[in-house]
This record gives sequence, C-alpha cells and structure tokens, in this order.
Amino acid sequence: MLILLDECVPRPLKRDLTKYYVQTVVKMGWAGTKNGALLKKKTGIAGVVLVAPSNRMADLLPLMTKARETLKSISLGDVIEVV
Repeated sequence: MLILLDECVPRPLKRDLTKYYVQTVVKMGWAGTKNGALLKKKTGIAGVVLVAPSNRMADLLPLMTKARETLKSISLGDVIEVV
C-alpha cells in the first residue's frame, strides 16, 4: 500500500508507518498542487484524515496507533477521520 503524505504533514511521521511504502507530495513533485488536482493524479484512493489541534508531531503521534489500525481495514473510496 502506498501512503501519500500531504504537504502539511511533517515528514518524520513516515517513521510511524514503516510497514508501508510512504511518499510525500513534495517528493512526488506535486508540491503546491491543490487537493482536487491531487485526487485526479491518484485515482482509486482512500483517505485518512488525522484530526489534531495542529500538525506538530506532538499532536499527531498520539493518533498514529489508531491510524495504523484504520489502514488495515480501509477500502478504496473511504475517507476516515482519526480523532
């Protein structure tokens, strides 16, 4: 499974997704691309939205256990918020 991290997600979050192939929007050459255009580039996707007070690692790391569990059962077309 390919995990694509949006620009607003800190790159070190990749360390918490070691069982997956993780790329960033920047690494793919899509920096600055609007979300709608990104979705057109990657058809057949699912989305996991991390709902946190900020995009700092300290706010995101507590969500990662639930995010990894979500990835095990997510289906194409799903958009799931992890709170």
